[in-house]
Amino acid sequence: MTTVPVALEIAVTSPAGAVVARDHGADRVELCVGLELGGLTPSQALVETVHETGIPAHALVRCRPGGFVHDPDEVDLMEREVRTVIRSGAAGVVVGALRPDRTLDLDALRRFVAAARSVSATAEVTLHRAIDHAADPVAAAAAVADLGFTRVLTSGGALTAAAGASTISRMVESSGPVQVMAGAGVTPADVPALVAAGVAAVHLSAKRPAAGSAHTGVPMGGSDDGSAHFVTDADVVRAARRALDTAAA
Repeated sequence: MTTVPVALEIAVTSPAGAVVARDHGADRVELCVGLELGGLTPSQALVETVHETGIPAHALVRCRPGGFVHDPDEVDLMEREVRTVIRSGAAGVVVGALRPDRTLDLDALRRFVAAARSVSATAEVTLHRAIDHAADPVAAAAAVADLGFTRVLTSGGALTAAAGASTISRMVESSGPVQVMAGAGVTPADVPALVAAGVAAVHLSAKRPAAGSAHTGVPMGGSDDGSAHFVTDADVVRAARRALDTAAA
């Protein structure tokens, strides 16, 4: 039986980050803005520009920070954002929604999948880490195949994917044809254990503070503490690629 290689996905926030990921071994990128907020929907121009780099980009569609219970207006907005980012060149979207009882919001998720596939029949759809906030992530992973999802991104409900590896393994067993991708606090050293858990992909931000980007003085908003913004670290991407290749050998 042929072994399917485990994919490497890097979360990026810029065309420069996409190029670093592309040139140092990533198979695809997850594109967002506001990574320090957990990630938000990128602009149309950002999606278009990253598409031009040539690496497949899956755009996060999340209209605000905070929890994953969305009101009807937010679901309407994100449905439109799904169509926009796919039309702008995204190879897929990364979406999620929960109900107040911490079960999957199946109606919203069906709408997101349908919106993506209405633009491109081959669009991939990933359920993001809202699944880690579900009451039962293993059961949630089992439920998404019928919704048309390609994969789920998960830490196994733990603070980090490494800490949640045993639950991730159970999610792999329950998910059927849906791929399971491990993400949250992943370092290259974590890769062998995550591969052993049976994941189809590993996801990491591979970030470092950008030199000279911190500031002092007048804050630019209530959450602005003057810290540097982050950029994609080529050394971390390369190390993750080596770890994956070694684990697969």
